[in-house]
Amino acid sequence: MIKRITALLMIVTVALYAVAQMANPVTFTSQLKTTNGSSEGEIVFIGKIDKGWHVYSTNLGDAGPTEAAIRFNKKDGVEPVGVLKPVGKEISQFDEMFGAKLRYFENSVQFVQKVKFTKPNYDIDAELEYGACNDQSCMPPSSASFKKSGASPAVDADTDKKQEKTHEEKADEEKADVAALAKAKADSLVALNAAMGLDSTAVAPVVDSAAIAALDHDALWRPVVGDIQKIDGTADGEGRSLWYIFLLGFLGGLVALFTPCVWPIIPMTVSFFLKRAKNDKKKGIKDAITYGISIVVIYLLLGLIVTAIFGPSALNALSTNAVFNIFLCLLLVVFALSFFGMFEIKLPSKWSNAVDNKANKTSGLVSIFLMAFTLALVSFSCTGPIIGFLLVDFATSGNFWGPAIGMLGFALALALPFTLFAMFPSWLKSAPKSGGWMNILKVTLGFIELAFACKFFSVADLAYGWHLMDREVFLCLWIAIFGLLGLYLIGRLKFQSDGTGEELTKPMPVICIMGGLISIAFAIYMLPGLWGAPCKAVSAFAPPMNTQDFNLNTKEVRAAYTDYEQGMAAAAAAGKPVFLDFTGFGCVNCRKMEAAVWTDPSVADKLNKDYVLISLFVDDKRPLPEPIEVTEATGEKRTLRTIGDKWSYLQRHKFGSNTQPFYVCVDPQGNALSGSFSYKEDVPAFIDFLNGGLSKFKEK
Repeated sequence: MIKRITALLMIVTVALYAVAQMANPVTFTSQLKTTNGSSEGEIVFIGKIDKGWHVYSTNLGDAGPTEAAIRFNKKDGVEPVGVLKPVGKEISQFDEMFGAKLRYFENSVQFVQKVKFTKPNYDIDAELEYGACNDQSCMPPSSASFKKSGASPAVDADTDKKQEKTHEEKADEEKADVAALAKAKADSLVALNAAMGLDSTAVAPVVDSAAIAALDHDALWRPVVGDIQKIDGTADGEGRSLWYIFLLGFLGGLVALFTPCVWPIIPMTVSFFLKRAKNDKKKGIKDAITYGISIVVIYLLLGLIVTAIFGPSALNALSTNAVFNIFLCLLLVVFALSFFGMFEIKLPSKWSNAVDNKANKTSGLVSIFLMAFTLALVSFSCTGPIIGFLLVDFATSGNFWGPAIGMLGFALALALPFTLFAMFPSWLKSAPKSGGWMNILKVTLGFIELAFACKFFSVADLAYGWHLMDREVFLCLWIAIFGLLGLYLIGRLKFQSDGTGEELTKPMPVICIMGGLISIAFAIYMLPGLWGAPCKAVSAFAPPMNTQDFNLNTKEVRAAYTDYEQGMAAAAAAGKPVFLDFTGFGCVNCRKMEAAVWTDPSVADKLNKDYVLISLFVDDKRPLPEPIEVTEATGEKRTLRTIGDKWSYLQRHKFGSNTQPFYVCVDPQGNALSGSFSYKEDVPAFIDFLNGGLSKFKEK
């Protein structure tokens, strides 16, 4: 039975992983609306958009994201009238990256193209091209098809008077369209390079055609989805993050132990259980262990409730949701002020009294569980801010089980001393007594809460483009916070909660002074960041480098190749691994990664020297020399007509993903060297990702 359940869980996990990789947040249906006796009709595309995603409107400009547009593959007996029109609640918002207002739709949208019937019978084959994004990633340019033929309801009276265009005229028009499209894309690339501070005249090195012909193209396009999923599913991926969350929760529980609301309760509670079973010491120990297990159950339930409320997709969306991050910032500021002694956060006393009375009236396991619940309520004024901070971090980690696993670690640390002291009562005599050191711990935690409040406000600031907390402002605040923390720990800064009179003149313990020196040194370490130093220790928290006005660090990273086969041939000749960057001209998060992570000196050095960097733009509208017929994994046949179509199909077919940014390391034969990496402004994690690919390549 256990084996069956385990197998079922594995199947469900793989299925969920596949669903997460192949996003399908937008679905379109189409129809032709006609009226008897009228020579005009409407092609209507009706779209449903998943929560958190949006579809861009029409006429956004060449340098913007993928706009909605209609393309006719065949239009025998009809002619389009006017342009494609969007219908729905259009949202307009200024985007700093593109320097223009972007218009898009959420939840639902319709695109309408009027047509005029010119023959008694018609045959239409059209496609709606559109772009969709959320706060984390963008879909490659997608399309919805419309095909229909039949008898026209009426024919335009002026049709017979019009001259049919010759083959030569149509060919000239098609050439002009291709030239215009190529020029528009070139202008778009120039604008993008200018926005990134790159040389717009730079040209990727050309590889000899013979070297490209010598490649094993079947191997280059062979799917490695299974290899990617296998690597991403190992302990270096999600398992490691769960262990990190558990250890962070355990550390939070240890910190909560030493607060004035919890530590003094330990000896009283343990003594109560031992006295409760004077003649049966084993029963006292058993009750204390049950008490500890009850604590674990209470906090684990709290984590599970958070998980159930948010769900897997919401947890991921919360990490960049602006309103939610502002709320978290304010919440952490309130917690910090509470730890500083400005006021006390506590639950109504009648709650704890009611639970305590209920515990006295009951017996057995229920009584012990209610006593544990009383502890949770009484200690809330000290543990509440710590629990709140941890749940904030767990809920925004993007991991479905984060809150539950984190609270399990927290509860184990909190319950551990109750069990150990019950088993070994003599240890109570050597345990440190309550005192002023607990207040020092609370104030220290207050400074840490303030520091992370800046981080959450920064996320909202980036989302709305307020520029209230650019990188230098963030660093200034962190320098001030950790500088003041250092002064407090060495005794040069005091709070009301530290007492009065002689208590204020007492020297700080040696361990506090050492911690103060570390905090001051950390503040000094961040100072060069005001002039553009990467400050790797805070790069995962600070805003991206491109938000800094004054920056002396101008090192840049750019792809030498934007063609898959050319880049792979160059890698084979150089004997280097390949870093594939699936990106888009309209991918905002791609630009953020390039500005915030790629510009880090360590990352730049590896990408420039150790890898052959290939950037494949999935929204490149330049036409292919000849259309390519392919069969999707679903069995559906599709025609690739543009360069972007080709790279988008490569990403789906070979790597099983369709969102950008998407990074993967491969060898020159197209074999996967690592798992995948997407949008995550975490320089250390990105460096680990690159090092993993290099190590695997050297092993080969």
